[in-house]
Amino acid sequence: KMKQAPILLPCVFLKVTKEKGKVAEKKERKEAFQAPPPVIMFSGSGLNSSKGLRRQKRDWVIPPINVAENSRGPFPQMLVSIRSDQDQDISIRYSITGVGADQPPNEVFNIDPVLGKMFVTKPLDREHRSSYHLRAHAVDMNGNQVENPIDLYIFVIDMNDNRPEFKNQVYNGSVDEGSKPGTYVMHLSAFDADDNTTANGMVRYRILSQTPHSPIPNMFTINSETGDIVTVAPGLDREKVSQYTIIVQATDMEGNLNFGLSNTATAIITVTDINDNPPMLTSRTFSGEVPENRVDVVVANLTVIDADQPHSPNWNAIYRIISGDPSGHFTIRTDPVTNDGMVTVVKPVDFEMNRAFMLTVVVSNQAHLASGIQSSLQSTAGVTISVQDVNEPPYFPTNPKHIRFEEGVPAGTSLTTFSASDPDRLQMQQTIRYSKLNDPADWLSINRTNGQIVTTAMLDRESIYVKNNIYEATFLATDNGSPAASGTGTLQIYLIDINDNPPALIPKESQICERMNRNVNGVNITAADADTDPNAGPFVFELPNFPTSIRRNWTISRISGDYARLGLRYQVYLEPGVYEVPIIVSDSGNPPLSNRSVIKVKVCPCDENGDCTTLGAVAAAGLGTGAIISILICIIILLSMVLLFVVWIKRREKERQTKQLLIDPEDDVRDNILKYDEEGGGEEDQDYDLSQLQQPDSLEHIISKPPGVRRVDERPIIPESQYPIRPVVPHPGDIGDFIHEGLRAADNDPTAPPYDSLLVFDYEGSGSTAGSVSSLNSSSTGDQDYDYLNDWGPRFKKLADMYGGGDDD
Repeated sequence: KMKQAPILLPCVFLKVTKEKGKVAEKKERKEAFQAPPPVIMFSGSGLNSSKGLRRQKRDWVIPPINVAENSRGPFPQMLVSIRSDQDQDISIRYSITGVGADQPPNEVFNIDPVLGKMFVTKPLDREHRSSYHLRAHAVDMNGNQVENPIDLYIFVIDMNDNRPEFKNQVYNGSVDEGSKPGTYVMHLSAFDADDNTTANGMVRYRILSQTPHSPIPNMFTINSETGDIVTVAPGLDREKVSQYTIIVQATDMEGNLNFGLSNTATAIITVTDINDNPPMLTSRTFSGEVPENRVDVVVANLTVIDADQPHSPNWNAIYRIISGDPSGHFTIRTDPVTNDGMVTVVKPVDFEMNRAFMLTVVVSNQAHLASGIQSSLQSTAGVTISVQDVNEPPYFPTNPKHIRFEEGVPAGTSLTTFSASDPDRLQMQQTIRYSKLNDPADWLSINRTNGQIVTTAMLDRESIYVKNNIYEATFLATDNGSPAASGTGTLQIYLIDINDNPPALIPKESQICERMNRNVNGVNITAADADTDPNAGPFVFELPNFPTSIRRNWTISRISGDYARLGLRYQVYLEPGVYEVPIIVSDSGNPPLSNRSVIKVKVCPCDENGDCTTLGAVAAAGLGTGAIISILICIIILLSMVLLFVVWIKRREKERQTKQLLIDPEDDVRDNILKYDEEGGGEEDQDYDLSQLQQPDSLEHIISKPPGVRRVDERPIIPESQYPIRPVVPHPGDIGDFIHEGLRAADNDPTAPPYDSLLVFDYEGSGSTAGSVSSLNSSSTGDQDYDYLNDWGPRFKKLADMYGGGDDD
């Protein structure tokens, strides 16, 4: 528990009197006392009898009032008493203003308005507020100021009531292993809320413990004032101790453990790795073996030990081959997980050249060794690699092999010997056999034992299998090893051209105007030769001597070495048509080759631009004037027949549409029935005259019709058949009565033909004035004789067969 600090209430008076511009200061000091509390006086006023009443102002300089924080009271606790020297003449009221009085925090201080005693009402906290500035006022009963306000300064005296606090409970630092004494490690700091100008807020640090104690219990020290931790002893070794835990204590009261308050924090110091351990190979010698002609094969595995931190530059190993592999057949790759060295073949080895390799390997780290650390003798080792002999395929020393021959050499000609060599010449004595792998034109054959190549057909440079004068074939050489191995070789034959192809005339067809300027009118001709120079152009174009009409009508003039012009001779006129003109073309070979070619020339009339007219083109195609006229007449006749047929069809369709009906239009009641695309709900929404559907008065106008004209909805009149006539019913009132009466008449007439007065109507919706006819049915159940249907003609034969007793046929 904290002791209550005494309240010190010093009272010092400073009275200043100003008179006629001269200032006289009078200082009075009174020593502080504890009880009773001091009295603070306001300035007084004087009276001048000669010049009337004149006020003299006096200002008091009040020293600060010190109040200890965390006081236990009792409260309110009196601090000071304030008085005015006029309180003997008039009634005075006292008040205080400022933070802690009438401003937040309110009512920390108050004053007795009559006696002028000022109190503190609660314990003060210096860490919350260290001082207060108040003003004391004196007024009369009317509120008039009788004294100038005086300033009161209250200072809160600090007490050691706050412990030092660390910002973090755990601090992390690091130091390299092998560091010298005095090496800075890390910094810790604690904050004390008490006054740092006093011992209450002065913090000191010290190390309470170190874990582990290796190599000594006090490897580190801390600056008691700054909190810096440094090393004090050598011997930091990460491989032995990688981390230290230190408990640091901070104490105020300048580290006085008897009176000060303390707090602790943890400092974790990590010993960082340095490359103080060179890598060491686990053996002085390693061995491995590799088949010849293999690459990307691991032939040996080198293991290494490094005590430094794994997977760091101080631990990662780098292997180098310093001798024994001048051609660079091997390399050593580091396994990123195990740090082992993998000796790998990167260039094929040949058993016949090297049967074994003796490599010298050195290993190091990515990071350089720390200062003062020497490499170990175990960083170097020897690696012996044995090469295994395997059956290698034969190879052709010259591949591809080039030879030159003239085309046209006969079959059976020996071209060359295409032999292969077997690289397995030391331990294996093998036999090589040859075969043909690819021969596009099937021109060659190869001797199975010695590789001699002989032609089986004539070589042709103009063949489609020859590209750029070179014919290419592939052969296979196979040994008798186990397993057998084979190699391929390519033979390229450059074919020298000979004059073995005559030239061909180009073009094969053309046209020429019959009456044009002979100097410009003609056909430009040339030739194509499959051979090359000098067995191709320039070409010679000639007209044959037979038939004689060729030279008489045509002529050839030379344009250049490869071109000539074929034209009609001067004053020669040929009928339009197609003419076959033979031409002899010769090349420049030695000896030259000739070819007789025929060009088809169309001779036709031309327009002013030199183009054949349409009629001329037809004439030139071989048709005369008579044939052309006949063709045109046939076309006109064919068109006329088509036109007449169309007219006949139109007329027939028109007659069919205008043909009269079987009954007179004025007697056809169907004229009153109109058909529309939209249908209503029945007769209720239509203005129909139902009287047209009523039974007529008599049948005389029907009976009087001439024979052959009948109504399909009336009873037929047949003179030869005598049937009883149904009685005429009265006129029905509406269509419903009409239908019922007709039904009753039909039921009562056993001899009634099918064409009676009963008609079938479509249902047109509900609400009709005629009612529904769906419930009407015949009430006649007796048998009827339908044999009379046979007398009605062929149209009723089917019906007579169904109901009557007609013939079976």
